[in-house]
Amino acid sequence: MSGQRKNWGTLGRWTLACAALGILLAIAPAAAFGQTDEVQVYDASIAEPGVVNLTWHNNYTPDGRTLPSFPGAVIPDKSWNGGLEWAYGVTPWFEAGLYLPLYSVSKDQGMTYNGAKIRLLFVRPHADQHEFFYGVNFEFSFNQSQWDPNGYTSEIRPIVGAHWHGWDFIENPILDNSYRGGFENLDFAPETRIAYHVNDDWAVAVEEYDDIGPVRNFYKSDQQFHEMWATFDHYAKTDIEAGIGFGLTPGSDKVTLKLMFSRDLFRLPHLHWR
Repeated sequence: MSGQRKNWGTLGRWTLACAALGILLAIAPAAAFGQTDEVQVYDASIAEPGVVNLTWHNNYTPDGRTLPSFPGAVIPDKSWNGGLEWAYGVTPWFEAGLYLPLYSVSKDQGMTYNGAKIRLLFVRPHADQHEFFYGVNFEFSFNQSQWDPNGYTSEIRPIVGAHWHGWDFIENPILDNSYRGGFENLDFAPETRIAYHVNDDWAVAVEEYDDIGPVRNFYKSDQQFHEMWATFDHYAKTDIEAGIGFGLTPGSDKVTLKLMFSRDLFRLPHLHWR
């Protein structure tokens, strides 16, 4: 037991150091363009310690914006964006993740590799067992020029939610960061989910995804990105989440579809976190 305590102390110090670094990096500057490879509200659930999980994200825009958000950008209309998200449960309160590869298939550029992301997710342990849950996720992105004009960006995603009699109420008040322009240039892009669990295997939900603009000066209402989604989740050995989103402003894509598959792959040997 004494050896375990020593290892936990070292792990705890490293994890706290990572969290502090994440905060420092994520509260430095931003700009967003409404194009994303991931359409998902985080609910503070993570892989069990030692378990490797894979999520396959797929988003298709049958009716979207026909002009690029910046010169050389992937045009959203008729584009398929997605990626593979690899996750590892380090402790009951910390999950490390890697998005690789991130890609698009678009009518103007064909198949493109868009980059990669590193993710550090800290949560209240066993969030699904608590009425109130919380967490924070840090992402650090390495972008190709057709995906983002900034080669390096980051995201800080607080997670606040409640489970109540079969209902989930979740808010992710995201701040995106492009490391330019100071704190006031952080981009505010909140996400919201209200879900009802029909039974242990199925849930239906309403979600909203927004990009309101830099904190110092929000976009005009017609330039903001607002999408309302109807989704469902099926919980099984391979979890499935699917939905359809409708744009609410001229700055949004009119129709977007999403389909996600998530599955625990294996448990790494000789790692028995408690």
